[in-house]
Amino acid sequence: MSDVTVRFAMAAAMVAASTLVMLASPSSSAAAAHDYGDALQKSLLYFEAQRSGRLPYNQRVRWRGHSGLTDGLEQGVDLVGGYYDAGDHVKFGLPMAFTVTMLSWSILEYGDQVAAAGELPHALQSIKWGTDYFVKAHTAPNELWTQVGDGDSDHYCWQRPEDMTTSRRAYKVDAEHPGSEVAAETAAAMAAASLVFRRAGDNHYAHLLLHHAEQLFEFADKYRGCYHESVRVAKRFYPSGSGYEDELLWAALWLHRATGSREYLDYAVDNAADFRGTRWAVSEFSWDIKFPGLQILATKLLLEEKDLSSEQRLVLEQYRSKAEFYVCSNMNKNPGGAVRNAPRTPAGLLFIRPWNNLQYVTNAAFLLTVHSDLLASFGEPLRCLPDDEADTSDSGGETAAEVVVPAAEVLAFAKSQADYILGTNPASTSYLVGYGERYPRQVHHRAASTASVKQEKGFIGCAQGFDDWYSAGGDNPHDLVGAVVGGPDGQDRFKDRRGAYMHTEACTYNTAPMVGVFSKFLEIQRQQEQREL
Repeated sequence: MSDVTVRFAMAAAMVAASTLVMLASPSSSAAAAHDYGDALQKSLLYFEAQRSGRLPYNQRVRWRGHSGLTDGLEQGVDLVGGYYDAGDHVKFGLPMAFTVTMLSWSILEYGDQVAAAGELPHALQSIKWGTDYFVKAHTAPNELWTQVGDGDSDHYCWQRPEDMTTSRRAYKVDAEHPGSEVAAETAAAMAAASLVFRRAGDNHYAHLLLHHAEQLFEFADKYRGCYHESVRVAKRFYPSGSGYEDELLWAALWLHRATGSREYLDYAVDNAADFRGTRWAVSEFSWDIKFPGLQILATKLLLEEKDLSSEQRLVLEQYRSKAEFYVCSNMNKNPGGAVRNAPRTPAGLLFIRPWNNLQYVTNAAFLLTVHSDLLASFGEPLRCLPDDEADTSDSGGETAAEVVVPAAEVLAFAKSQADYILGTNPASTSYLVGYGERYPRQVHHRAASTASVKQEKGFIGCAQGFDDWYSAGGDNPHDLVGAVVGGPDGQDRFKDRRGAYMHTEACTYNTAPMVGVFSKFLEIQRQQEQREL
């Protein structure tokens, strides 16, 4: 648990009353009954269903089997392991690394709460399954294997991972073929994970991860280039729309947090403007766009660190203003109307994009939860400022004033998004598979929608899988427990159909931030129950 969380716990007596009022408001009264402990347990179980490689003896998702056991063999490198990102069987390095970063951040902020729920061993295992793979994939200081499999051929097949016949070719970035986004994000993941394992007492593994993180950051920075130009097979699936500068700044801040070295802080300060970290105010945080995440990290550093120069404070304040724009935008509090605020569905769900929209919601819920803790620990509100470069005056000619939002209200909004996912929505459907009585039963997922290899040992081919399983009208034979699916459309409508992949496919990076969010609200729920005794 971070120092900020510790201070928040000590300050809880001062803010508890207002927090509980906000969280128990009439609009969220139905949501108060949610079992966040159950949601947390299920969210961590999901990562076991996404494992590639040789499964361990304590694997809890029993309908899965070993898969991808020859990954990397053709290229002469051991790339067995890691995670499938979604319902297919390609191992994409960029979203996998982001998943591990967010899992690690969840544990750094709310590790004590995860431990109190008895889920810390599972959380550590979920992180280590990813970082063990990254250690394998980082085969030289300036070489990182960043993808196994081909998305095009994979998508022509509907097979169990245990039956894969599609290409398992591996792709890498190196000095001649740079990939700054994926190298820097992997550095961030390993730096964040090193902190997790250091706190867990595994100093040797933490040191190993940090060594790789520092090498990968140096590689990403020294040989700059867009990764999908080097690994072109990734471009149709995970193109880097925001460029690599946000990942470089993001990794630098994680390395500063992991090492305490001023070198990394200076990097984030010196390159803040040129890399758009203090210039881009956006409403989206995702596997592609890291700006809000690094801006939140910079804000934490600004408020927590006492030994900062005036220049560093000035730049970190600029980061903070962009972080506040993101939080205010998601809360619809930025002065200036719709153009400066994130869209929502009629029922109040953030709606950034039609395809897999819940990834943006879960990431927003996490960042707002972390930021509300930070504000509460220092007794500060959120300040939503008008756009200095735009005409924000009203019809009377008066300039729009800033909007001041209590920290408890920020947390309450994060809770509203989490509760929507858990079933407090017009469809009364939980979008966390396996949670509640009503949840998606036809998740767009090859393994979950097909008979387990342990039950039906016969080989299932590409076309056969489409004919016998994908096109079947019934529910999946296996619930993909803990998966957060893509979610409803912009009008809060959801069709539970395998073919509706924009809404029924789940991804690892959808669920990862909810580990932290569920842990936070489980803690509040337990505190409230104790007060009522």
